[in-house]
Amino acid sequence: MTNPEPWLRGPLADVSRLTMPAAHALLQSREDLETHAAALTIAQLWRNPGGAPSVGFHLRHIAGSIDRLLSYTAGRSLTEEQFRFLAAEKLPGEPPSDAAELVAAAQARIDEMLAVIRATPEEVLFEPRAVGRAQLPTNVFGLLFHIAEHTQRHTGAIIATARIVRSGQAGQI
Repeated sequence: MTNPEPWLRGPLADVSRLTMPAAHALLQSREDLETHAAALTIAQLWRNPGGAPSVGFHLRHIAGSIDRLLSYTAGRSLTEEQFRFLAAEKLPGEPPSDAAELVAAAQARIDEMLAVIRATPEEVLFEPRAVGRAQLPTNVFGLLFHIAEHTQRHTGAIIATARIVRSGQAGQI
């Protein structure tokens, strides 16, 4: 049997039992990005099969959304740079970004997120936070879990889209 999924490997050092499921989910995404996206060609990476978002978009979005949501976790508003990154997530770039660059960027943000989870004391998990221009209410705990589940959602889309573009059934960029 290959290595079991992260949640079946036991507790993680220095991670609260309250945030352990989020950390395990992020580790699973980190591994899945390497397995399913790292070997894609630039053409495969930026295809939009059936109009669906490209793997490249999902990789950029994972990195960007973690960065933005961590701002809210820290009680900060988004910066103009973060808004510019958000606006450009769907664009391949000139020249187009390759899989190694995008996977590394997403994994680096996941690693940053895991460090935040490790450094967050249980006493602050339920401190209030506000999200977005509308200042929607949540708390640190809610944000940490949303980051993990949001990352998992986009990782699943990467896995499915990567299978389609590797099959040759995906059409053109």
